[in-house]
Amino acid sequence: MKKIINPVRNRLKRVYNRLHNEGFKNNLLQAIPFWIASVITGLLAVLYAKLFSWAEMGTEWVLHHGVWWLFIVMPVCFVTAWWLVYKFAPAARGSGIPQVIAAVELATPKYIDKVKKLLSIRIIFFKIVSSVIMVFGGGVVGREGPTIQIAGSVFRSINQMLPSWWPKISKRNMIMAGAAAGLAAAFNTPMGGVVFAMEEVTRTHISYFKTALFTAVIIAGLTAQGLLGPYLYLGYPDVSNLSGYIFFGVIAVGIVTGVLGSAMARAILSIMKWTRSLRSVPKRVLYITACALVLATLAYFVSVHALGSGKEIMTHALFTNDKTLPWYMPFVRIIGPILSFTTGAAGGVFAPALTAGASIGVVMGEWFHVSPTNVNLLILAGMVGFLTGVTRTPFTSAILVLEMTDRHNVIFHLMLAGMVASLVAYLVDRHSFYDHLKMQYIQDVHHEAIREEEKEASGK
Repeated sequence: MKKIINPVRNRLKRVYNRLHNEGFKNNLLQAIPFWIASVITGLLAVLYAKLFSWAEMGTEWVLHHGVWWLFIVMPVCFVTAWWLVYKFAPAARGSGIPQVIAAVELATPKYIDKVKKLLSIRIIFFKIVSSVIMVFGGGVVGREGPTIQIAGSVFRSINQMLPSWWPKISKRNMIMAGAAAGLAAAFNTPMGGVVFAMEEVTRTHISYFKTALFTAVIIAGLTAQGLLGPYLYLGYPDVSNLSGYIFFGVIAVGIVTGVLGSAMARAILSIMKWTRSLRSVPKRVLYITACALVLATLAYFVSVHALGSGKEIMTHALFTNDKTLPWYMPFVRIIGPILSFTTGAAGGVFAPALTAGASIGVVMGEWFHVSPTNVNLLILAGMVGFLTGVTRTPFTSAILVLEMTDRHNVIFHLMLAGMVASLVAYLVDRHSFYDHLKMQYIQDVHHEAIREEEKEASGK
């Protein structure tokens, strides 16, 4: 009996070992593209952050030589940034997050060839150049949304370069992992990247792509940290000794920021709908020039804090004893993104939304006459609430602000602000800012596909 059993057992063992080794080899080959794309994403995120910082220093240099220079520099930069996108990469305009979400939905056999219009190496180049020019010109834009589209483009491009014999990798999973890695590298917020991928980019259960997702976030984040160091986006604000009743203030801030965040998104969408009717280039240039001049006028007559992403406003309010801002500053910080984003140039709304929310928190903290630490909490709650009003992602917003500040003792306050803001924002608009833009990109792709089918049919 043993003479029969032992050979069979040995043969089964050899088969198992061979299959096991083949499975390991297959898993390794599938993981390598994620590793390569993650490293490249981290490097590009660092380069982009440096370029953004230098562009902001350029704006300060212009202001140092005279605020009146803005009336010349801003129109030139705004028009140039728009023209580059309009001429060479139309899908590079705006934030980049809607393009990534649309690409995930379009990553099907029927439309997979259309995804290259939303994510490509060309997009990476013109996204960076256009947004940096906007920042130099004082545009109220951020780099976080663009970094997500850049990362999505990197991951898709790496996937496209794989030889035919390489184990197949889901294009949808690749793009989703890229989006998470991009946000993690931009903000140094790994958990924020993971939650963002689940809450905003896709509704797919995480078990289908959890390994790729976590790997991409970790490698991209470590690459960025290796070059920039383990930094916090904002720092460590003091939120100790909070009053027991401050959660009422958090609710109030959540209501106001949720309404205003959603209202800003609606205003941008309405203006963008109108600008699409401006078919001729001269009309578009005229509108973009007008936006630049209005923003320059705000900077000249009201405050230079109307320009840029506004990070200095957040850091000044959180880390100094000066917890005051003019009552009109929230409106100035809301007008800026509207004027900048509707030009059609590249640039995100994440950082400007955080600044607008922070300014609301400061002003409402003054109204409530609370202690400085309580004002700091209302600033953080305002950041979460306003970002939620725009994106409708309360958990992503709360986790992002939490990881930016490392203030775990107020996580429930931040989640409360996000949930309240999400509920009241729903009353203004049922859909998020990114949902509206995503549908526009998907419709454009569908219409293009229909036109191509009609052209082929007429040719036959």
